[in-house]
Amino acid sequence: MTFTKLVDSVNSKGPFQFLLMVLMGFPILGLANHNLLQIFTAATPAHHCRPPPNASAGPWVLPTGLNGKPEPCLRFVYPPNASLPNDTRRATEPCLDGWAYSIGVSDSIVTEWNLVCKSNKLKEMSQSMFMAGTLIGGIVLGGLSDRFGRKPILSCSYLLLAASGSSAAFSPSFPVYTALRFLSGFSIAGITLSTVILNVEWMPTRLRAITTVGLGYFYTLGQFILPGLAYVIRQWRWLQLTVSVPLFASFLSSWWIPESIRWMVLSGKSLKALKILRWVAAFNGKKEEGEKLSLEELKLSLQKEISLAKAKYSVADLFRTPVLRRVTFCLSLAWFATGFAYYSLAMGVEEFGVNLYVLQLIFGGVDIPAKFITVVSMSYLGRHTTEVMTLVLAGGSILSLIFVPADLQVLRTVLAVFGKGCLSSSFSCLFLYTSELYPTVIRQTGMGVSNLLTRLGSMTAPLVRITGEVHPFIPNVIFGTVAILGSGASLFLPETLNQPLPETIKDMEKWSPRAKEPKQDPEAEKDSPRIPLQACGLDLVPS
Repeated sequence: MTFTKLVDSVNSKGPFQFLLMVLMGFPILGLANHNLLQIFTAATPAHHCRPPPNASAGPWVLPTGLNGKPEPCLRFVYPPNASLPNDTRRATEPCLDGWAYSIGVSDSIVTEWNLVCKSNKLKEMSQSMFMAGTLIGGIVLGGLSDRFGRKPILSCSYLLLAASGSSAAFSPSFPVYTALRFLSGFSIAGITLSTVILNVEWMPTRLRAITTVGLGYFYTLGQFILPGLAYVIRQWRWLQLTVSVPLFASFLSSWWIPESIRWMVLSGKSLKALKILRWVAAFNGKKEEGEKLSLEELKLSLQKEISLAKAKYSVADLFRTPVLRRVTFCLSLAWFATGFAYYSLAMGVEEFGVNLYVLQLIFGGVDIPAKFITVVSMSYLGRHTTEVMTLVLAGGSILSLIFVPADLQVLRTVLAVFGKGCLSSSFSCLFLYTSELYPTVIRQTGMGVSNLLTRLGSMTAPLVRITGEVHPFIPNVIFGTVAILGSGASLFLPETLNQPLPETIKDMEKWSPRAKEPKQDPEAEKDSPRIPLQACGLDLVPS
């Protein structure tokens, strides 16, 4: 019996799967809040220069821009009633005495630290630093999780996110706030990676797509909760604290999440793995099946993998074989394209001219049908087809924005919401697809590299948006084209629907073209010399 079938025999559908999904799902509500938090905590209200302290009591006339609205970053040097030549009287200067913001708007880091005009790039920098934290976290925590286990990294990441997020609410300055946001991003990478891997390694083969999308719905629910909290809590410090404190409870509840059975066996902790597997069997009402399991049977099912697990694996191993190189390259481009295009839409909701709270609800709502369609598509059409379709549709919708005039706000919003839904589907598919493609011995490392690429894309997106100052259509051309390129790369990935998880790098060779060549005629084989498959580098018989 293979290891996958052995685990599934006592770990099929039951209350344990539901409990595990709930324990890992509730913290994902907080991930959605932190990922999109700056939409509200860094909102930029309408603003204009304050008049000089010695200005007369009368109204201070502000210069107007080409759109007829007051300039937000300039003021006249002299009062409008000054007896000066016209050219001199209309001379302008920067806002030397600060800014006045619209009355009734939410308090934000922009209004507290005046991140407008020449300082407006600092707002984007803080979000980029947050994404940089997720990028570095993916590199560091991915390797640590393969070495020390999924559960310790998950628990420590919960604690770090709770502590850094809560501390950010008391930031005395913008640099301190940015540093704490970096730590928040760092911890989110650990939570994301460990949650995905534990879900894949604990859930039965036929339930993986359902539970992966189910966890995605927790993220969707978080997108509904965030605008409601932001509408009620208008002070950014209190909002920051509100979305961070509940993660301390997630840290405590994480002690009830069991470690990955595969990781424990491959790490020489077979006895402990057997005890946990028997406990799961009893919890699911299969105590007799669990008692029948033996330590020898557990080791025998992973005998080859245990011997290979003694070797140390690194990022370089992702490029060791042709199949691994192809999978890593194609997945990297798909992850980069998804993160790159997703955050261009998710963090640009202010540009569509719709109420910020309503649009965020719509952006979150589109995930409900999108994820449902995704789980159906992944279960019947396969992971490969689903990923290709979602990225090509997302790229097409973004490119369509080029041809829609700015005054057609409803149509532009519909296209953006559709594109965002497709990219959410791409994320749901990629999390499962990547976990199924990489073998157990380097799965977390592969997920870490994938996380790195998607965060690199999300970091690059704000920089590309700046090119809109040259011409408005340039960012959408870049975002849409990259999404379609990611779809093209996905065409070269193998299908994993209803396939057992690969345990070793050698297992991936089964996906090579040579491994899929038709067998010889049985009569012809009688007269031909028999060569062991292992000698050819092809181990087609499951252990």
